[in-house]
Amino acid sequence: MKTALIQMKNSPGKSENLSRARELIREAAAGGADMAVLPEMFCCEYQNRAFIENREPAGGQIWQMLSDAAREHGIWLIGGSMPEADGRLTYNTAFVFDRNGNQAAFHRKAHLFDISVPGGQSFRESATFTAGNEITLFETEFGRMGLCICFDIRFPELCRLMALEGAQVIFCPAAFNMTTGPAHWELLFRGRAVENQVFACGCAPARDEKGSYVSYGNSIIVSPWGDILARAGPEETILYAQLDLGLVHEVRQQLPLLFARRTDLYRLERT
Repeated sequence: MKTALIQMKNSPGKSENLSRARELIREAAAGGADMAVLPEMFCCEYQNRAFIENREPAGGQIWQMLSDAAREHGIWLIGGSMPEADGRLTYNTAFVFDRNGNQAAFHRKAHLFDISVPGGQSFRESATFTAGNEITLFETEFGRMGLCICFDIRFPELCRLMALEGAQVIFCPAAFNMTTGPAHWELLFRGRAVENQVFACGCAPARDEKGSYVSYGNSIIVSPWGDILARAGPEETILYAQLDLGLVHEVRQQLPLLFARRTDLYRLERT
């Protein structure tokens, strides 16, 4: 499965972002990608004010562009995330579309980014968003995929449950900043890949030093053995990698971690 992580630069304008995203999806498809991934909040600035200004229901302008692009190019598409309006509530939501442009899944960010690092970043997503309550997997012709958003990747229980339920790849549209990114980005994706023996793919916005929120960039694809298959820098780019899903089976045979769990001693399960 050839995967393309679209590390695009966000601008304040929704229409400009949608137009640029569609150009880059077209480029990814022309590059042979089976699965393209956009960054978290690709459609607007990463600011609570912008989330409110650009919120839309499923089926709105953003959703429709993603569906149309997937169908036009015959590509699987994880639409980064967008501020999804559902009545009075707003969610940080990633929609997934199949090659025919049909919605195959959606994930509402389960862990909201509420942090305060002395001398670093402070942000409260909960000032705008409501947390989702689902563990998200979806089926493709290549196998089962898992999906989470940014801060979700910090919670090993969520990723372990996806692996236990058959995920071979965990995709994570994200927007780590210049405080958390250098410290934890690579560590988290390599950790989730190794402990669950899956491919782990993190897609971030390109870095804009003059922007209202400065992304770390560095979109990354990690193998089930923990090898970095591809990694971007800060610039706008498309990051490609061939994911040999047979490697998941091979690694799990060599190191049978999931089989060797002591479920008589401890247990992880959905509530």
